[in-house]
Amino acid sequence: MSLFKIAGGTVYDPLNNIDGEVRDLWIEDGKFVEPPSDPGTIPARTLDASGLVVMPGGVDMHCHIAGPKVNVARKMRPEEKRLADKVHRTAHTRSGTLGSVPSTFATGYKYAGLGYTTAFDAAIPPLGARHAHEEFHDTPIIDKGFYVLVGNNHYVMKQIQEQEPERLKNYLAWLLQMTKGYSCKLVNPGGVEVWKRTGGNATGIDETVEHFNVTPRQIISGVSQAAGELRLPHPVHIHCNNLGIPGNWQTTLETMRAVDGHRAHLTHVQFHSYGGNPDEQQTFCSEVPQLAEYVNTHDNLTVDVGQVMFAETTSMTGDGPLGYFLHKVTGRKWFSGDTEMEAGCGIVPIVYKDKSMVHALQWAIGLEWYLLINDPWRVAMSTDHPNGASFMAYPEIIALLMDRERRREVLERVPSSVSERCTLADLDREYTLNEIAIVTRAAPAKMLGLRHKGHLGSGADADVTIYTPDDDIQQMFELPRFVIRRGVVVVEQGEIREDFAGETIHVAPGYDPDAVADIQNWFEQHYTIQFANYAMGQDELPHEHVVATE
Repeated sequence: MSLFKIAGGTVYDPLNNIDGEVRDLWIEDGKFVEPPSDPGTIPARTLDASGLVVMPGGVDMHCHIAGPKVNVARKMRPEEKRLADKVHRTAHTRSGTLGSVPSTFATGYKYAGLGYTTAFDAAIPPLGARHAHEEFHDTPIIDKGFYVLVGNNHYVMKQIQEQEPERLKNYLAWLLQMTKGYSCKLVNPGGVEVWKRTGGNATGIDETVEHFNVTPRQIISGVSQAAGELRLPHPVHIHCNNLGIPGNWQTTLETMRAVDGHRAHLTHVQFHSYGGNPDEQQTFCSEVPQLAEYVNTHDNLTVDVGQVMFAETTSMTGDGPLGYFLHKVTGRKWFSGDTEMEAGCGIVPIVYKDKSMVHALQWAIGLEWYLLINDPWRVAMSTDHPNGASFMAYPEIIALLMDRERRREVLERVPSSVSERCTLADLDREYTLNEIAIVTRAAPAKMLGLRHKGHLGSGADADVTIYTPDDDIQQMFELPRFVIRRGVVVVEQGEIREDFAGETIHVAPGYDPDAVADIQNWFEQHYTIQFANYAMGQDELPHEHVVATE
């Protein structure tokens, strides 16, 4: 591929310590390269970025865009498909539907249209891996990967019970390689299994999961240790127990302690930061300051937020008991899926209203997390799409972070008790463009161990988003001037110009073949499902990128 020059843009590239400097960028064969040694070199193409803001392509490290529950959610929301805008077929695009759970085609186009070039689905059961890869193949432009659900996996719990850490580690390595997944995901560890057996839940991380005689703390500790020993690029990705329940901040704090110094990422942490009594709504409050202080002083931990925004959306989660809880609270339709011996899921439509004290406080708690984490490299932007809101809300969240007066205007219209139950009204911090580039690009790429993403340095994928500066920050980030993926302009002023397949990103950790043969024998003696049913095996994906373990 010939040389491509992006000339004279105002560049924000935090990983390379570039904060608003006017620079040229050079691209060749879809990668950034050093400027030519000959100053007289004439590129085949030059894009004049004078007066424009240049950042790496966005990286969404936690969303739900593929797999069994996403498809069920699409079918559960026909009213959205009737009423929402559509993506119409053009010379470069296929048709698609929007709403809170867009179709595969629309998902890729809309992410690209916002300047995002990479997204990771947060919860795929191993038995759903092949299907998820088929959907990824149908999701255009963006690169993508997924985390494999293991927190309620029967075999995982059995090995923890039997104190077999080597067998556990080899199983996880084999599972990641066979599913072509990216990291290990815990969702309400142990609690989903309790729900499937008794209709209950694990309300504390030291409660025993019957039959397996293990606790959530043991699952958290065992899997985080195994992920660390496997040297996965992204550590264990944890959805804590007791999501959404007043008083759950203590469970979250104990979860942070349970990883015992190993690296861990706590996801949609807004939903896990609540004080109060579950039976007394009037006690509901924020406990972000205490949790944020713990994260600030423990550099083994990172978080993404799971920001709530005021709109109609769909709650979809691998946390089966949470889905039922939301159904009982809202009275809306509900789906529960028990995914064999590995996971579960719950799906419920939901509307977040600014006149609701609970919903408004959830909104405020998410913003507290962004503003109370001292180091922006430790926090990533997310809405837990679509649970807190659609990923299409990211520009509005950016505007709220960069403008404290805009936050205060919202606080003026929500119930007054919100300001009494959290610290948001007292937080004057405003994010800079460089910090926005960190939490939406550089930090999630670094947390994921993606050395070829999230920056504009030599050797990185030439994924670039170019914005027109605007006093209206939300509008600026809603409509990038150009989006470049692997050195090709794919979006120009909101219009898709090229259609790409995108790559699937996964890991292939090493494991002991003899140990896996032993696991297979044990597995097939105890379970009716065969290993061969699990996943991709040695099948090659149409477009894949394997990230090496260290």
